[in-house]
Amino acid sequence: MVTKQFSGSPDEADLRRADSLAREIFSDIANKWAFLIIEALGERTLRFSELRNEVEGVSHKMLTQNLRMLERNGLVERKVHPTVPPRVEYTLTEPGQGLRATVDSMCDWTHRYLGDIESSRSRFGG
Repeated sequence: MVTKQFSGSPDEADLRRADSLAREIFSDIANKWAFLIIEALGERTLRFSELRNEVEGVSHKMLTQNLRMLERNGLVERKVHPTVPPRVEYTLTEPGQGLRATVDSMCDWTHRYLGDIESSRSRFGG
């Protein structure tokens, strides 16, 4: 995967531009599994199996892909302990904690407006 490099240009921070670094990052993190992983980690450190149990419905493959992407973007830290078998733990970095505040706000929004959204959906047949 080719990753854009930040050179300081304002165009790189413009989400409206298809070739911007900001859009590449946004595209990476704006998916349900990434948000759910960030929410599950919260202030905790979890092992892979613990994360998989916390994020109901995520496959092994999707969890692996999203953890790698979050680590590549500096949002999750992966620590391997030299044991047999190796013990691997995941925790949010400082930027990951910053994103978590946004994810928490989105969760709060969902809870607040769940009834309104459900009412609207029922008017459209589900």
